[in-house]
Amino acid sequence: MLKVIFEDGSLLVLDKPPGLVVTSSETQSEPSLQDILAKEYKISAERSGIVHRLDKDTSGLLLVAKDDETLAALQAQFKSREVKKEYLALVHGFIEKAGKIEAPIARNPGDREKFVVVRPCKVGPYEATNARPACNAMRSIAGREAVTEYKPLELRVMSPEFMEKIFQGFTKIQFRKLRTMNYEQFTLLRCHPLTGRTHQIRVHLKYLGFGVVGDSKYGGRKTVRLDHRWVPRQFLHAAKLEFTHPRTGEKMSFESKLPEDLEKALAVVGKL
Repeated sequence: MLKVIFEDGSLLVLDKPPGLVVTSSETQSEPSLQDILAKEYKISAERSGIVHRLDKDTSGLLLVAKDDETLAALQAQFKSREVKKEYLALVHGFIEKAGKIEAPIARNPGDREKFVVVRPCKVGPYEATNARPACNAMRSIAGREAVTEYKPLELRVMSPEFMEKIFQGFTKIQFRKLRTMNYEQFTLLRCHPLTGRTHQIRVHLKYLGFGVVGDSKYGGRKTVRLDHRWVPRQFLHAAKLEFTHPRTGEKMSFESKLPEDLEKALAVVGKL
């Protein structure tokens, strides 16, 4: 059952649970949000009224139109960047300053299920050293404009006690490797995507060198195996959504709290 935050004759605001695919595809076996909206909510608008998408394992606020006219009006607001979106992300490493990433994104020709940053790239104030070779290699590929603003909320650290508990059975050498890679360091970020590219926040933060915790697609196999000992999925949540109601002209604003699984994960890493 979908959690409805707001509903009127024109639109729905949903709080999407993790694990639910938004749009249908030929390779998709389980019901998608698009299927549910068409079958259970009888929404006949194009794409079942889905205005924008969230990744399967990203939770949070999603906007749905009940008719084609409302859909077109809301899509126009997204295109003109009138809609304000805010995500909460827990990332590896310490980010102490706010910044903006202006880095075009294209589908990775080596893996069609992934996306990658291409040139020209602007980042600040952090140099994207971890992903610079990938950017250089992709400079000949045309990408779509992608802009993400980010602001650190809290620096967080996993205590030695939690490290020993979570990685019980690790050898001294393995714990030494964890310390060498500064695994215990994390930042809770507020992210504002000004564009709506697929996997945008995840790709941009990885490019910057601060991957989203638990991100199976972009996090790196070894790091993700460590993450999934205490985080069940990627730590990314659509927490706020602001737009103008197409019918009434009213400014609409909604918030969604961190779901229980991410709250439990956040409790593992204490504030610095």
